[in-house]
Amino acid sequence: MNIEQDLERMALQEQRLCLSHFDHAMAWDLGTRIKTRSEAMGMALTIEVRVARETVFLFAMPGTTPANADWARRKRNTVELLHQSSYAVGKSLEREGRTLEQKMGLAVRDYAVHGGAFPIRVAGTGCVGVVTVSGAPDREDHAMVVTVLAELCSVPPADLAFD
Repeated sequence: MNIEQDLERMALQEQRLCLSHFDHAMAWDLGTRIKTRSEAMGMALTIEVRVARETVFLFAMPGTTPANADWARRKRNTVELLHQSSYAVGKSLEREGRTLEQKMGLAVRDYAVHGGAFPIRVAGTGCVGVVTVSGAPDREDHAMVVTVLAELCSVPPADLAFD
């Protein structure tokens, strides 16, 4: 896929992955679903789910390092600020030929535009939290989050997958 196709697909993902409500119990469920899926796939991820800027679920799987937690923090910061997936922000900037620092003055030490952080949206409310993973290549991190969120939203994951 080219950047334009990726951006169109990510816009669809962000539109369709909207919940009727989201609370701490659902945050825990989302985090454990990602953990279970990543274990089944043999992936080691750091997983974080936040609601209203409060960490509700955090798990660093065996095989991850503190660097994964730092990547998760930086990707999450991007989503909390822009309410758009970190991967979509990165691809948009790539298309523009700019960096987040050039565009908004944001330091790469605190903001990352790699895949793996995704806004949690509630219908009629907007962005209420962020789900983030780190440990795989950025497209795979993004796909992991989208797949599990799709299942939680009762959307067939294949409808939102990259071609």
